This record gives sequence, C-alpha cells and structure tokens, in this order.
Amino acid sequence: MFRACRGDTTIEAAASSSFPDDRYPQEETLSPGRATVRSWLIWLTAVFVYLLAVFHRTSFGVAGLEAADRFGVGAAALGTFTVLQVGVYAAMQIPTGVLVDRYGPRRVLTAAVLILGTGQLLLGLAESYGVGLLARGVLGLGDALTFVSVLRLIAAHFPARQYALITSFTSAVGYIGNLAATVPLTLLLAGPGWTVTFVSVGALTLLVSVPVVLRVRDTPLGVPEPERKPVNPALLARQIRAAWRVPGTRLGFWTHFSTMFAPNVLTLLWGVPFLVQGQGIPAATASAMLTVFVFGSLAGGPVLGTVISRHPELRMPIVGGYLGAAALTWAVLLGWNGHVPLGVLGPAFALLSLGGPVSMIGFALARDYNPIERVGTATGLVNVAGFVATTVTSLVVGVLLQWTGGNFRLSLLSIVVVLALGTWRMLVWWRRARAHVFAAEARGEDVPVRLTRRRWDGEVPAEAAAVAA
Repeated sequence: MFRACRGDTTIEAAASSSFPDDRYPQEETLSPGRATVRSWLIWLTAVFVYLLAVFHRTSFGVAGLEAADRFGVGAAALGTFTVLQVGVYAAMQIPTGVLVDRYGPRRVLTAAVLILGTGQLLLGLAESYGVGLLARGVLGLGDALTFVSVLRLIAAHFPARQYALITSFTSAVGYIGNLAATVPLTLLLAGPGWTVTFVSVGALTLLVSVPVVLRVRDTPLGVPEPERKPVNPALLARQIRAAWRVPGTRLGFWTHFSTMFAPNVLTLLWGVPFLVQGQGIPAATASAMLTVFVFGSLAGGPVLGTVISRHPELRMPIVGGYLGAAALTWAVLLGWNGHVPLGVLGPAFALLSLGGPVSMIGFALARDYNPIERVGTATGLVNVAGFVATTVTSLVVGVLLQWTGGNFRLSLLSIVVVLALGTWRMLVWWRRARAHVFAAEARGEDVPVRLTRRRWDGEVPAEAAAVAA
C-alpha cells in the first residue's frame, strides 16, 4: 500500500500487483487533522518514559569502568553487558510492534516503566556478574517496549505531515536522558556510590507508571478505541511478512542499521574506555566529551525533522551525505598518528552524533509505506536494525580488545566494516524502493514522495506498471 500526504489528509492506495498477498482492508487513519492540547500532553508523558529508557540504556557508557571493578571482569565480559541488553532490545522490537498493535501503546508503556524500574533496582543491589547481567537484560526488555509505543502514539495523535517532526523531537528529548547519563551520573557514582544511585533511580522510575496510567490514551478524543482481536499466529506471521516485503520498510531497516549504530557503540559502552585507555584522557573529561553526542543530537534532530517534513524527497540524499561524512570521520580517527587532539575529537563526535537524528528517517519510511494498522509492526522491524548492528559491533570490539591487548585502533575497525555493509544494503533497497514508487506512479496510484527519475533508475517494467486485475 502507498500513502500520499496532502495537507492534513492521508490517502492510501493498494499496490496489489506488487504485493499479491497484501490484502488488508482499507481503514481510515487515526491521525487527526491537527494535534490538540490533549495530544501534546499525552506525547509529553510518553516521551518522558522514553527519556528514562535512554538514561537507563546509556548509563553503562560512564559506569563501565565502575562495573568492571565491582564485578571483577575484563573487556570482553564488560562488553557482554551491552551485548545482552541491546540484544534483548533488538530481539523484542518485532514482538513490541505486535504488542502495541494488539494491546495499545498505553498498556505497553506502563509495562515498560515497571520493568525498567525493577531492572535498575536489581542492578543497584547486584554484587555478582551473573546478577548484573540479569539486571541489564531486564532493562533491555523494558527499554524495548518504549520507543515503538511512543511512535504509535504520534501516528495516532498527530497529522501525517507532522510525523517526522514530532519523531525528531522525541529523539531529541531522549538525548536529555543520555545527557543525564554522562556527567551527572559520573558525579553520583563518585559520591553516593553504585547502590544508592541505581536503587534511587529505579524507585523513581517505578513512580512514573502513575502518570502513564492516568494521562496516556491510545486514540484522540472522540475516536473510539480500535477493536482488540485475539492474536492469531498465522495472521500475525502474515502481517510481519507483509510489512517486511514492502521495499520502503526494507529501506527503512537498512537506513536505521547504517546510521545509528556507531554513536550507540560509543555512548553505550566503548566511548569512555576509548578516550581514557586509548587516548589518555582523564575520566571526567572523557565523560564530558560524550555530551557532544547529546548536544549534537538535540540540535540536529529538530532541524532535520523540520527539513524532511517540508521536503520528504531529501530524506535519502541526507542519509547518503551522512554516511559518506561518517566514513571520512572514522578514517581520520583511526588513521591519526598518535593520540587524536581534543580539537579533532570534538568535531568528529559532533558529526557522528547526527547518526541518531538521521536514523529517524527509517521510521518515516515505515510509516509512509504501511497502513496505519501495520505501522507498529513495521516500526518494530526498522528499529531492530540499528540495535542488531550495535549488539554485534559492541561484542566484536570487546573481543578484539581482548585479543589485541587493548588496541583500540584495530578493534574499532569493526565499526567501519559494519558501516560499509549497511551502506551497501541501503543503496540496494534505495534503488528498489525508487523503482517501486515509479511503478506505482505508472499505475496511476498516489505515492508518498514525488521522485525525479535518474538514468540509473532504468525503465519501469511493463508488468510492474500494469494495473492489477
């Protein structure tokens, strides 16, 4: 199906010749003509949950060295904390999308807050490596339930033309949680200590479940709650397959995979060790350097959201430009002779920080190319991508550090390899998605974005342009 945005309305057209098994009935979108004050208050409540989730997710970025001392582990075992947490997060994205579509984002967000608080309490009390791993796994589960729920609320409460902008605002607010997990958390760990810090944060997180239950609603005022049908495994598998077969979903997947994993690898775990052990920078300065990722994302997210909301045809050129700049940045960082000066590290981190905002384009693609009843599932599929890349890369970096005796230059080359893989697959699906749009235009269907045909696009095959019988 295609969705074309015209002003405040949303038009959907079936592309059944391209997707012979995609026989979903056409449903009117839940998105209103304009957002109300009630919608903004619901978003603010939900986005605060996401802020907490990002704080919990990124806390090991500055607590990694303390964790190594507390649990008596080395680099590879330390990397397992992040691998487990992000692995659980990635594995839960498709189930989360299904849960959101089935039970509604309010219930899923409430469960997320309770799980996050429990996980952080457990981490604060953990004194063994095994219990610490369990706690990070629980945190990964709670974290996994948040972002897709917030995006589903945005899709329901805000007009389609504002989706990319509000999603960018959501990402930017989340980075405030990242900011709280840098210098402030470092000071708390150095003062009250591990147990008091994490137990207090866990208890406060549990209390946030109250405003979520009282404030958040799944649909705009006056719109009835959608019918919650029992989960049919066959229909569920069909819905996942249908979302995955859409070229726009696949393009969103590889866009997210390529753009957001490198900043995550640095902010979630290996940023401080790279700066302290690899570059000889004091720990306080290193944690302060990670705030560059926060401020870069805070500034870049809303600007990028505004641009792509007004000019959706620029989405993929922006992605391509970022990936080219990121490749050049890593070439400078890993090819520098000796320690990299702070005057180079700062701008390099600022550029890499834009990967988070740019990755939001993947969600805009998922929303545009899927019907509203399948947006949660498609969003979950896209969100898997970057966290799979983060999980694999974090693990490989830790193993390589162990094997090379702490050589960060060789270990971080794994980031470049994953970046190259993701860029290649993204380019493949960019071309296929463009061909799909051109074929739909040839059939006279509405499309999300009007594209200019290039010579490398080739001709639309006659059978693809034909209207389905």
